[in-house]
This record gives sequence, structure tokens and C-alpha cells, in this order.
Amino acid sequence: MKLLSRALALTLGLLLLSGCVAAEPAAARPVLRSETALSADFLTLAADADPVVNALLVSAALYRRAELVVTAPVGNDRAQLLAASAAVDLGVPLLLTPSFGASTTAAVSAELTRLHASYVVSVGGGGRSLTATSSPEPTGRTGQRADARTLLTVPATPVAVNALLPEPLRVVEVASAPEALSALARLDPLHAALLTLPSASTATPTPSSGKAQSLPRVTRARPLVGEFMLAADDPAQLAGVATARAASVDVALVPALRPNPQASTEVVAALGAATPGAVLALGLPFAAEPGLDYKVRAAATGVQLPGGGQLLFPGRRFVALYGTPGTPVLGVLGERPVTEAIVRAQQLAATYQPLSDRPVVPMHEIIVTVASAGSGPDGNYSSEIPAEQLRPWVEAAGAAGLYVVLDLQPGRTDFLTQAQQYAGLLELPYVGLALDPEWRLAPEQRHLVQIGSADIAEINSVVSWLAALTSDHALPQKLLVLHQFRSSMIQNRPGLDMTHPELALLLHVDGLGGQPDKQATWSTLHADAPAGVAWGWKNFYDEDQPMLTPEQTMTLVLPTPDLVTYQ
Repeated sequence: MKLLSRALALTLGLLLLSGCVAAEPAAARPVLRSETALSADFLTLAADADPVVNALLVSAALYRRAELVVTAPVGNDRAQLLAASAAVDLGVPLLLTPSFGASTTAAVSAELTRLHASYVVSVGGGGRSLTATSSPEPTGRTGQRADARTLLTVPATPVAVNALLPEPLRVVEVASAPEALSALARLDPLHAALLTLPSASTATPTPSSGKAQSLPRVTRARPLVGEFMLAADDPAQLAGVATARAASVDVALVPALRPNPQASTEVVAALGAATPGAVLALGLPFAAEPGLDYKVRAAATGVQLPGGGQLLFPGRRFVALYGTPGTPVLGVLGERPVTEAIVRAQQLAATYQPLSDRPVVPMHEIIVTVASAGSGPDGNYSSEIPAEQLRPWVEAAGAAGLYVVLDLQPGRTDFLTQAQQYAGLLELPYVGLALDPEWRLAPEQRHLVQIGSADIAEINSVVSWLAALTSDHALPQKLLVLHQFRSSMIQNRPGLDMTHPELALLLHVDGLGGQPDKQATWSTLHADAPAGVAWGWKNFYDEDQPMLTPEQTMTLVLPTPDLVTYQ
């Protein structure tokens, strides 16, 4: 990931603009050209607090040369929107002019020099902040030149801006600056419109005889292929979005309060369709987003989890069947063949949908290493089902829109050793993992004689490994379930590593029997739980007294569980 420098590695004095420009004969007028450039790094941040700097960073990232540049004053939404429309139509960058004397003035001048800008169109004034004089801005369109650079100052009205453009654009009024940003992000560079905020004049002018001599002919750069922009949904980023659209770069807006591209079905789909070789993240919120490089790489695959997007919570709720294929005694999952088990999970999840405020996704939780009474050939009191034997079941469930969790009952071995045996299945985007400390034995313990336990250090080793696997393969966020019905089963639980954005961790309360006891266990295990962990509840068909109905599960189990499992 590359973070563009605020200094832009350029130093240049202020532009000195003076004198009037005489009209040039048409044959002598230059042709202004632009050249775009694909970012060298897959992920580049333009994430400064100052929108002036962000506009500079986007220009530096996407343009190698722009002999024409459009500017607008910082803080003037109306001027910026008109200037943005003009920049998109002309295919050139939009920079923001800071207030007079601001520290970024020299940086704006330096960027103009880097771009070889010979013409600058200043919409709504502000161009004087790039000069050495503090004389008042002219009220009409003017031309000034210094060092072969011409400044054209245009009033911030649709009439004035349209008069400057090669062909007048249709004028589209948008209600507010936030709506303007969305409209700008969708603007077609080859069929642009002149976007304006309310109360500005929207009359289409009659082309004047001097218009053709006011701005030389402009040729667009080739569309920038392979670049994509993620922009915080903040009107302050309007200039950067305009520059991206001018370069024909697709733009997806993400909420400024949650700048995670994985959270949106639409953004994941847009990134997946674009298959970008480089992504530019625009806006200050991206600077504080943990694991952004992974999140963008994963979203760029376009893979959606069941229920949409690539984040598990709070966007969905799971309802699961638990057990082992072909082994009814271990749970309801094994009572039927795969096609019937899929339908049963779908039907069960459907009973929860009217009761849920979010989509309900069916799940299969498959016990893939089964606790055994005998030590077995490897002496670990756990029978491991070969991963390839399970693959047809797992893939059939995934193809039907189910999420799948692989459950480990490791006996006297450790969780990480067993998890690694199923890495090939865990590389599927819809497959998560469950650790069951009840069946994690100390060297001299036996199943059903003692209740097992695991220290948080052992669990965290799986957390780190699974997060790395998810990141390395650019997979959607994975579910990691920790089963527990006694506090002693997970030792030192407050130390659970919650720092990996690749994972959603869930504590699953497995108590059985009478409902008062189950509720007491539920409440006890919530005490001192790690912040941000999700929660699961289990309903037992035979052992619960009585088993809760879906309505009771959703109303009596509080907080409402993110996962409800049936065994």
C-alpha cells in the first residue's frame, strides 16, 4: 500500500500571473493534451484531513500530464460542483485553490508545474491565491499569462461555465452536496452533464463569438484502464472524485463512518466487475481503517458470502444443523443425505426470517474430527474425517447458498494441528471453523470422564493462522466459532485476540437441559466477554426441557443470538 506524500516531493515558487492575453488566431492556438497513469501500487491512499491536499494526491496518482487544469475554491460547494462537471467533460484534473497565504498554495503551484499546465480554468475565483498579488478577483472571464501559463477566471454559474466548454452541457440540478457527490461518481465522461446546486442560474447560454478563442482545443487522454477509486461518501472529496471520473476511473462510494468495502454487496460487485490492477482510496477515514489492504484485495475478487457482501455481522443471522454426515447419533445433520439436509436447513432458517431484522442464512456445522472413546492409531482420542471425503458435502451446501462450519473435537492433540488438515476446505469462501474445547483433553484425560478445556494461547494460535490464510487467499471474512458451556472450558478468555479483521469470532453457548439453567449459563458466559464478539445459542431436540420454538428463541434469549444451532 502506498501513502502519497503531502509534500508531493515538489517545491516551486508561486505563479506570477500578470497582463492581458490577446486573442490568438485559430490556427495558432495550441492543442491541450492530457496523459493518465496507472498507479504503481495495488492500493494507494489519498487520506489527508485537508481536501486541498487530497485533490493534489489524486491528481498526482492518476495524471502524468495535463496541459489544462480546472480549479475551484476550497469550501465553495457550488463552484466545486460546476468545476467538477467541467473537468469531467474536458478530461482533466480538478484542483482546489486554498485561501490566500495557506501552506498548501505552493503545493498547488508545484502540481500545476508537474502537470505542464499551460492553461488553468478557475471556476468561482480563487485563482488569485496562486499569484503574488492580493488584488481583487475580476468579476468576468479574464485571461492572464505568466511563464506561458494562462489563467481563465469564470463565474460560478452554469451559464458562464457552459460558455467556456467546447459544447454546452445539459444542466442538472441536484438538491444537496451529498447528492451531488453521488451524481458526480456516476457521471459519464463522454456524455457529461453540468451539475449544479439549487439557486444558481440554469439557463443555457447562446454561444458567444469569443468562446472559441477563450479555450484552446482539448484532447482527452486515453481512458485509464485498470484503476478503481473507493471514495468516502463525504462532499469534501468532490474534487478527487471529479479527477477520477475525468480519467474514466470507476468510483464507488463507501460510508465515511464505515469505510470498509467488504460491507457492501454493491461495492464488492463493482470491484469484482472492474477487476482492478490498482485501487485509490480517497478520504481521511481510510487512514484509520485496519487491514485496509486485505479488505480491498478480498472485495476485488467480487466473491459474495451467502446473504451478500463479505462481512458476516451484523448483516446476517445464521441458523444451523449440527452433526456429522452419515452419523445420526451425532446430530440432526447426519440423519439425512446431503440434498435433504440442505433443504432441511433452508426450511429451518425460513422459519426465523419473519422474526429477524436481518437476512437469515442456513448453515451446516459439520463435526470433522470426532471425539472417540479409544485412543486410535495416532493416540489422540479423535477420529479425523479426510478432507476430500467431506468436500462433496461441503461444496453441495455452498452451491445451495449455505454457509459451512468445520467443527474440531481434537482430543489430546491441539486445535491448530487439526485445523491445518482442513486448509483446503477452509480456502473456500463460504467455509468457517469451530473449536470445541469440551473435547480438548489433557494428556491423562478421557472423554466423558472429564470435560476438556483449552487455554486462550492455543485458541489464539488458530486465530492467527486462520486470519493469515484468509488474507493470503483474499477471502471474505471467516467465521470462527468457540463452543463453551462452562467458564473453565476457555481459560484466560479475556485474552482472546480480536484484532484480525479477517475473522468474525463467535462464542457459542452449548448448554442443554432446563431453560432456567440454560439462561443462567447464557448470562454467566456473557460476563467479561471480549468486546465485539458475536453470540450463538444451541437448541437440543431431545435434551432441552422444553426446546424453545423459533419465536421463543428470538424473544427470550437476549441479546438475540447471531447464530442458532440445532442438535
